[in-house]
Amino acid sequence: MLAGLVLIGLSGGAVARPFSEPDDRTLDRHGHYRSRDGSDVHRPAKSLDGGKPAGVTAKCRDGTWSFSHTHRGTCSRHGGVAHWEG
Repeated sequence: MLAGLVLIGLSGGAVARPFSEPDDRTLDRHGHYRSRDGSDVHRPAKSLDGGKPAGVTAKCRDGTWSFSHTHRGTCSRHGGVAHWEG
């Protein structure tokens, strides 16, 4: 499992936001994309057991979970963000 920090700018400063790579074995979809901040991010997916996977940042309107490291563009091809996690 990979983990790291992403720096995001808030009020003129950068804030480190932790993230972790989900366990592919628990998800129905696999693959990654390069985000706007240059991070390699797991594509939105549903968990095989119907629960919330580790490392999610948002639930998309189509029922998939997002692992995005930034808010911009999150769930853009999945109906938008239904709600943000944590």
